[in-house]
Amino acid sequence: MDSGTGRRAELLRQVVDYCATHGIADLSLAPMGEALGTSKRMLLYYFGSRDNLIAEAIAASRPDVTELFRDVEDEATLSAAAHRLWRAITRGRQQRPIRILFQVLALAPTQPDRYAAVAGEAISAMIDPLVPVYRKLGYPEADAAARASLLISGLRGLCLDRMVTGDDERLDTAAAALIAAAVSPAG
Repeated sequence: MDSGTGRRAELLRQVVDYCATHGIADLSLAPMGEALGTSKRMLLYYFGSRDNLIAEAIAASRPDVTELFRDVEDEATLSAAAHRLWRAITRGRQQRPIRILFQVLALAPTQPDRYAAVAGEAISAMIDPLVPVYRKLGYPEADAAARASLLISGLRGLCLDRMVTGDDERLDTAAAALIAAAVSPAG
């Protein structure tokens, strides 16, 4: 990896942390650059635009659904993978960065020109890889897409509730119930 590629990767990691801490609604590249020990000009050099920087931060910060669900062979392993996803977004390394996704999803309805496309892509990037997993387990196409949406969007909503309320016990119980419903046998 050349030094430019390495610097870009390190800067993207810092951008994700900055966005998770400071939010994206009023994000300005000049203060971000200063906080990260660089400049607005260098952020634009590496990421092209504010919107592209946000899109890359979201892509870099979301859970890798394909990897998490790679070894699913049956409903039991689907359930185990779903529980791993829940832990990743509530207690694991995705716990802080998922805040960026929540911000984009919240901004998309009121600022669709700026955020709708990146929000839609972020949703698709987490649901679409799960549809073939459900199909492999025997779910019909429409049911596979619905179950993938239930699981991903449901866990995301419960995660947001947990961030707001801090009610770990209630939401862990709700997540377990949601996962059980989303992985019940096809039929």
